[in-house]
Amino acid sequence: MLCGTSVSFCNQLLGRERAASECYTPALNQVERMSDLNTSSTAPQAEGAASAPLPRFADFGLAPPVLQALADQGYQYPTPIQAQAIPVVLQGRDVMGAAQTGTGKTAGFSLPIIQQLLAQANTSASPARHPVRALILTPTRELADQVADNVKAYSRHTPLRATVVFGGIDMAPQTAALRAGVEILIATPGRLLDHVQQKTLNLSQTQIFVMDEADRMLDMGFLPDLQRIINLLPKQRQNLMFSATFSPEIKKLASSFLKDPVLIEVARSNATAERVTQIVYKVEEEAKRDAVVHLLRQREIKQVIVFSNTKIGASRIARELERAGVKASAIHGDKSQAERMAALDSFKNGGIDVLVATDVAARGLDIAELPCVINYDLPYNAEDYVHRIGRTGRAGASGDALSLYSDKDARLLADIEKLIKQKLTPVALEDFSPRSTRGERGDRGDRGERADRGDRYGDRSGRSERAPRGSAPLPRKEKIDPWFLKPYEPTAAPEIKADQSPEPRSTKAAPKRAALLGGPRKAD
Repeated sequence: MLCGTSVSFCNQLLGRERAASECYTPALNQVERMSDLNTSSTAPQAEGAASAPLPRFADFGLAPPVLQALADQGYQYPTPIQAQAIPVVLQGRDVMGAAQTGTGKTAGFSLPIIQQLLAQANTSASPARHPVRALILTPTRELADQVADNVKAYSRHTPLRATVVFGGIDMAPQTAALRAGVEILIATPGRLLDHVQQKTLNLSQTQIFVMDEADRMLDMGFLPDLQRIINLLPKQRQNLMFSATFSPEIKKLASSFLKDPVLIEVARSNATAERVTQIVYKVEEEAKRDAVVHLLRQREIKQVIVFSNTKIGASRIARELERAGVKASAIHGDKSQAERMAALDSFKNGGIDVLVATDVAARGLDIAELPCVINYDLPYNAEDYVHRIGRTGRAGASGDALSLYSDKDARLLADIEKLIKQKLTPVALEDFSPRSTRGERGDRGDRGERADRGDRYGDRSGRSERAPRGSAPLPRKEKIDPWFLKPYEPTAAPEIKADQSPEPRSTKAAPKRAALLGGPRKAD
């Protein structure tokens, strides 16, 4: 027979489960209607839509502090990925979530995490009362910083603590934050392992493990670090994976440590946003820089991300755009963290018009109302194309994705078309004339030909014999001093005449010098 305390505890537990079921069930039922939902979080129900009301964040049973934070951000309606993921995560299930980039995957896992940890939240000053209970891994520093900003905004009215650690900056402030205690930790794999090695971080009480942009984490060399991190976590935990793309290989690999995961796909796998207009322009490889300048001026674009495949190429493009009068800055892995953050802040604030980036900036960055992205180089990995163009057309807005294509990019373009299942036909760039075709010397036609300058400087017939354009240049003729062409002649010894006698030696007495000890030496 159960005692009264046990009966009371069981009744409370059943009451909580019943209340949770009442919250989750309506939300799960409303998920079926999410195909007609606008992707904007603040969009009201459109005319002619289904008569059933659209789900709200309040329908998921979120706590008042969380709802207040969402109201502060102006969010009322969840996006499709959020509407499907939040109820499942609140039930404690493992999740693999795939959605088009820019549809709110971050809130899809951060909101239910905050809700689940509220039961253990406290205001104690003791670090022991604030262990790491949720770990969120991201592949890049910029994405980690952005996710941390979102988590802090959603948990601002709760006692929960959140912080971010990533490389490129001093570890001391991060160490101080970790030692003070934190429940939600956002990190990149490398810096996380640095803190583990320094014994400033303990993951033994982690309850929820999240991998954001999971395909990149598993597919681009992070697997050894991930395995080390997973081995540090408790066996009993909840695992969440969110990304814009999931290949069959990634799904197979993820299934090795996810336990009976729920696959959530609100759009076709590897799909691009419908509101993004994709255009491919065919230009010569040498004319791509001029094509970027032409597009910026023709379309009057004031904010654009230009993607390059290499770090050196990104820096070179930024310098060339600066010389063309365009405010530009580069961001890539060789830049320090301070330089990268400064460039991003300047771009968001309108200080520069063009941000030239490698794929380090293609994952998860959220720049409000970015009108356009330009692929200077088509990506080597077709999935990166989806992430690149996902920087524009976010949260229901429209945008343009412009790609520059040369003959050497045929295979890359075919891979992209195969991935997104869409034909991208290259077209000519209107009213575009690269500098190499604007006359023999560019725009100098009105100055006359270079050969006419001979009258100004006198007869220079030696320079008139030039190789025709397109042929190999003639070897340069250096002037050689004839003295260096003479044969070697040994110098004869000076002759001494018979009547000459050698000069006598000087009889001048040598000056007296003091000896080291005992004064000058006495004569014998």
